[in-house]
Amino acid sequence: MDLLSIADQNQQLAFNLLQEAQLIEAWQKIGATIHIVGSLKSGLMMKNLDIDLHIYTEKLQVAESFSVMQELAERLCLTDIQYKNLIDTEEECIEWHASYKDKEMNVWKFDMIHIRKGSKYDGVVERVTDAVASKLTPELRRIILQIKFDVPRGTIIPGIEIYQAVFTGKVKSYAELEQWRNNHPLTNSLDWMP
Repeated sequence: MDLLSIADQNQQLAFNLLQEAQLIEAWQKIGATIHIVGSLKSGLMMKNLDIDLHIYTEKLQVAESFSVMQELAERLCLTDIQYKNLIDTEEECIEWHASYKDKEMNVWKFDMIHIRKGSKYDGVVERVTDAVASKLTPELRRIILQIKFDVPRGTIIPGIEIYQAVFTGKVKSYAELEQWRNNHPLTNSLDWMP
């Protein structure tokens, strides 16, 4: 199977999983607005099966956020849940990272970032995701997917770092990415726009 087919299949599987798991509906019960971001939205999902959601509410209430996660934990086969309270930081969010094992034994990661509407980073990742998607040519998509495919198992490189290397540094391979990363360490991924 070629890389484009793998990415398209992963995207379809992810959308099917979102629908089956009813993640968006669970967050909507507390009045949240949900945005799909990252590799799922841009069609750049390769080996890392990550579903990135940005979840917005007027106020950040820990109890409400926990109530959604409690519902998801009771309903889904979540194998791991991580929680980070960043309400009193510049990010003004609650981070949830959950692992889920599907029927085919694939492990998915749900990154659910619960953000206060109107905060400094409201919409930032959405704008970057949209910019990446709009500037993707078939050649750039192929390069990014190949690099993601070539990242060794166990090595974690944020997608945004790969996109920056390809768009800004004209990187075309995993070997070039390693060199780029050595010379251009990622300091704040939220400051970059393609």
